[in-house]
Order: sequence, then structure tokens, then C-alpha cells
Amino acid sequence: MQDKDIDKAIRILNKELEIFEETTVEKIASESRSPFKVLISTLISARTKDEVTYRASRNLYQRADTPEKILELSEKEIADLIYPAGFYKTKAKNILLCCQRLIEVYNSEVPADMEEMVTLAGVGRKTANLVMTLGFALPGICVDTHVHRICNRWGYIQTKTPEKTEWALREKLPKKYWIPINSILVSYGQKVCKPISPHCSTCKLANFCEKNDVDKSR
Repeated sequence: MQDKDIDKAIRILNKELEIFEETTVEKIASESRSPFKVLISTLISARTKDEVTYRASRNLYQRADTPEKILELSEKEIADLIYPAGFYKTKAKNILLCCQRLIEVYNSEVPADMEEMVTLAGVGRKTANLVMTLGFALPGICVDTHVHRICNRWGYIQTKTPEKTEWALREKLPKKYWIPINSILVSYGQKVCKPISPHCSTCKLANFCEKNDVDKSR
């Protein structure tokens, strides 16, 4: 994909995505308007299907929806509430540590700052960027496996890791696409541009895509 093609590609994807549902974290963001809930749901979502993340998040928030209320729960209680999210025991521990630090250092508020946010337990740049974009509507590029894979598959960038993909996109992706790029490519990656055997025959971006590392497609 050439740099000049990105505007047309995003327009095509936006039209295609009208038939797809929002991701779970987008739903949480639109329903709650709460950076805290976006943060906790993003922690729960790692290596977890969207429907499980949504159910686990709702279960937790019905019992506790503030840092103070979550600290009233035990690690086991949190783990039970978010089960069967992947690595639910580790996530329960990180949720408790996050809430403790939010109370002690940030007056129970999620800091709207990348460098501060990544000091929270379990929070890396991907999570922090998602909270910045969906929780605070501030510029950021959340790079998960879908964004990393698809941008490299297109040939729009050439990077080896998601972190390098973030910095490469910050250099060349028009800023108007920074916030929506994650939602667009996560949905498209789940439905069409899959990790293995993507649906290239029905992909509306086939003419733009270099199909890097695609050995087999449908």
C-alpha cells in the first residue's frame, strides 16, 4: 500500500465496518464515559474474546465500579467475577494493584498521561493508548496484534514489533486516523483480514494490499 492510498483505504473500511458491531471496550466507553472502566475492561480484554470481556466487565461493575469499591473485594472475588477471561487470576491481582495506586497517587482518577499510566500494574503502551483514545478522546495510536499485522501485511509499514509499529504509524499515519485506526483494524482483522488464511477474495482492499507473509488465503 502506498502512502497516498491510506485515505481511500480508510474510507472503504469505514463503509465495510457499518455491518460490524463495536468492540467491547468501545461499548464500555460509550456506555459509561468512564476512563476508569475503559482501563479495567482493557486489562480484562487481553487474550480474551470480546463477548467474554463484556460479560466479565459487567459482572465486576455490578459489584464494584470505583477504585475504592474494588479494593473492598478480595483477589479471589475479583478473579471469580471476571472468570473465564484469560489469565483471570493475574488480571485480578493487577486490577487490585491498579486501584490501590490510583487511590494513593492519583486521587482515584486515571491519569490522562501516557507516561503516568504505564506505571500502573499490567498497563503497557497498548492499554494506555486505548484509554487515552477511548477514555479521554486524546490522540494516541493503540497497536494490538491486528493493527500490527494488517499494517505490515498491507506494506504500509515494515516493522517487527507492535511497539515499533506504533512509532512508525506516528510518523506517517494522518493524525485524523490515530484514534479510530484500532477500532477499524480490530474489527476488520477479526472478520476479514484474519491472522491465518485471511479472506482476500472478498477483501475490498485487495488491490492495495501487498499480502506480506500471507501463505494461504480464502
